[in-house]
Amino acid sequence: MKISFHGAARTVTGSKHLVTLNTGKKFLLDCGMFQGLGSDTDQLNRNWGFVPSEVDYVFLSHAHVDHSGLLPKLVKDGFQGKIYATPATIDVIRVLLLDSAAIQAQDLHTVNKVRRAEGKRPLEPIYTEEDVRRTFDFMHAVPYHHPVQVDKDIRLELFDCGHIAGSATIVLNLTENGKTARLVFSGDVGRYGDPILHAPEAFPQADVMIIESTYGDRLHDRIETYAADLLKNIEHTCLQKKGKLIIPAFSVGRTQELLYALNDLELDGKLPPVDYYVDSPMSVKVTEIVKRHTECFNRSVQKLLKTDHDPFRFKGLKYITDKRDSQALNTSVKPAVIISASGMAEAGRVKHHIANSIENKHNTIMIIGYCEPHSLGARLKRHPDTVGIFGMPYKVRADIVTLNSMSAHADYHDLCQYLSCQSPQEIKRLFIVHGEPEVQIEFKRRLVKKGFLDIEIPELHQEFGI
Repeated sequence: MKISFHGAARTVTGSKHLVTLNTGKKFLLDCGMFQGLGSDTDQLNRNWGFVPSEVDYVFLSHAHVDHSGLLPKLVKDGFQGKIYATPATIDVIRVLLLDSAAIQAQDLHTVNKVRRAEGKRPLEPIYTEEDVRRTFDFMHAVPYHHPVQVDKDIRLELFDCGHIAGSATIVLNLTENGKTARLVFSGDVGRYGDPILHAPEAFPQADVMIIESTYGDRLHDRIETYAADLLKNIEHTCLQKKGKLIIPAFSVGRTQELLYALNDLELDGKLPPVDYYVDSPMSVKVTEIVKRHTECFNRSVQKLLKTDHDPFRFKGLKYITDKRDSQALNTSVKPAVIISASGMAEAGRVKHHIANSIENKHNTIMIIGYCEPHSLGARLKRHPDTVGIFGMPYKVRADIVTLNSMSAHADYHDLCQYLSCQSPQEIKRLFIVHGEPEVQIEFKRRLVKKGFLDIEIPELHQEFGI
């Protein structure tokens, strides 16, 4: 077989890995969109490095856009195969991809006004809502631990990897020339001790493995501390400074973690009596989907559900969907906590909230997850004196804080624990993806010490024979 890497290769977004069997059969592991890479982003999302119509199957690890967001373009460009994912992943994708198409249409409307004024040809969206709806026809749900014989050469099984609801380790038994080899793809690995989700599961021994490395060079703060850290920032900003706490949060995963923590604080009688807002139509929809997939919740949440029917709702919480209500938050002077997408602060309503709040010293911007180095979130984490938002410079007078304890990505200790079910000497080839180059080099050093032998860090579009 051959494996070529067309995204998340020495970078974190755009997860997309093409496997070609000796028979000529081809399948993708993920079909993600590049995000937050500045002026290169658009062209990276428009150029595949392979022919979509030649792909027979797609196996999805989870719903985040950097792992699923180019599926409609794949269909638009000729793919007519099958897309396999867990039921929760498919339910979330149906919402995320429609939102992605709408965001593209909105963004291009502004961009094309400028291009026309400059005498340039307008750009077409990468895909439309119609392309998204066509994509739904190709999706097939596969629950955890339900092996599927995709065809005579490919057998699929999914294991919970604890990153977000529905996220999966993809295990494929591939038969070539009468011999079977096992290929394992980690997707994104979650953390052990997650307050909502199951811990990453052990999986069968791999012959070839592809593993993420987002935080492969560092340890997170203890996961048990994040509710206390969150409370401290609410009290400091909303009670002491009388300001707003703005929290960029991904609609899938991170928003639900925040709501669960805030609900827990209320149950303990510790939640400050201020207004709390989830200002993201997408986050509202996704939270309702996550609530339905109780099979993804760990034992602690299952137990809580017996006494608290909605662990994502509490006193003082308001969900905002209407644009006018969102705009009204920017003019309000009342202390409040505003949770809004996107997590990297690159798009969506949170970018407007940051622009309207960042020059006021009473406010705080709290970054709680990974941000691609070029994104607004990452630029804020570097504590600049000024920052560009919507092409305009803003003085940074608000406090900028980072909460490392809330990451949904495994750190290097979690990743090593995830791999502990494997015999390193039996893995013939291990590929490190989904990480910044310097992080991947450090993670490779750690894996070598663990006994893993043949380790590669692929470049974009690089192909390997196995």
